[in-house]
Amino acid sequence: MNKVGYLERLCDSELKIALETSGAVLIEGPKWCGKTSTAEMAANSVLYLQNPDFSASYLAMAETQPSLLLRGDSPRLIDEWQMAPVLWDAVRFEVDQRASLGQFILTGSAVPKDNATAHTGTGRISRIKMRPMSLFESKESTGEISLGALFSANQTVDHALSTMTIENIAHAICRGGWPSSLKLNKSVAHINAFNYVEAVINHDVSEVDQVEKNPDRVRAIMRSLARNTATMANLKTITDDIEVNDMSVSDKTINTYIHALQRIFVVEDLPAWMPSIRSKTAIRTSAKRHFIDPSIATAAMRIKPNALLNDFEYFGFLFESLCTRDIRIYAQANDGDVFHYRDKNNLESDLIVRLRDGRWAAIEVKMGQKQIEEAAKHLLKLKQVVDSKKMGDPAFLMILTAGQLAYQRQDGVWVVPLAC
Repeated sequence: MNKVGYLERLCDSELKIALETSGAVLIEGPKWCGKTSTAEMAANSVLYLQNPDFSASYLAMAETQPSLLLRGDSPRLIDEWQMAPVLWDAVRFEVDQRASLGQFILTGSAVPKDNATAHTGTGRISRIKMRPMSLFESKESTGEISLGALFSANQTVDHALSTMTIENIAHAICRGGWPSSLKLNKSVAHINAFNYVEAVINHDVSEVDQVEKNPDRVRAIMRSLARNTATMANLKTITDDIEVNDMSVSDKTINTYIHALQRIFVVEDLPAWMPSIRSKTAIRTSAKRHFIDPSIATAAMRIKPNALLNDFEYFGFLFESLCTRDIRIYAQANDGDVFHYRDKNNLESDLIVRLRDGRWAAIEVKMGQKQIEEAAKHLLKLKQVVDSKKMGDPAFLMILTAGQLAYQRQDGVWVVPLAC
């Protein structure tokens, strides 16, 4: 199905390959990130479970004879499948019966409650994680520096120049990577993120497990997570932060609410990297706090772009969150995952990209030019600390900046604007 005005996504090729190698594909990610539009581009028939005119009859049919909902030209898209979890098992069974590849595409913006399906779908249903758009996908990054080329040592620099100003970056953070926001005037583009957060607080976080949650507590937890974006804030830090505002919340409640936010793909913490190292230095194992898109943090705090320009310390944390979102998207396109590293001596790397073939790279995020020298020293020291006999040498070391020019230093460290 062709869609006028569709902006290509990096996971388009991932979906194509998945359909060529699996009977069905699940695309999962937050609401509004573009899952349905991407799936529609590859589908030949569609079942919209959220269509208000037919939703009730679809759900009734799913309970009595779900196979009827699977009829249609392949690949058949089943949008928001988690509304009728029985369809998962029906798809798995139908894939076995047809013994053909590329039969179904499922999209889901929530992980259904435990034991909602009888089978995992292993061997029949492959999974693709989809996030809001990266700056490259929204046409704001030039893409002149390629993660794949860096890992292959094929990257060259020929006047790679970012056109994004600090003001542009502040706008991109508050607007987020939501496809529907890209068409809006800059003065109001952040409002979609505000509306998104309100929907999460008042509806989505309770709907995911059918357990009513106090909106005030959800808001307080999200605001605390927003204040602690890109940090390793523990549960006590979040609890203390909430209690400053005269609201008492137990650790169990915070964990329950955060878990619900994870199940609707709102919270996506960054896990710690645990490499083999030369010394006996202890490695921190705590994850870094992140939302799946930095605009969720600014919306939870009711912050507009101009406010970021007046608070560069917080701007720096949100810029790291923006970099984390984009590098996760680029890493996934290269069959990789993203982590962070920090040891007890406070040697750290904001982002570690590890490909599944074992290659790895370390990235520091620095908005200002004055911090580049120190960041380069940290990266080079990390290279010495990691046991190269077991882990191999890093494919590259890079400092991601909010600057204009991309270049490679004499010590081999790359300095690259995020918008390149």
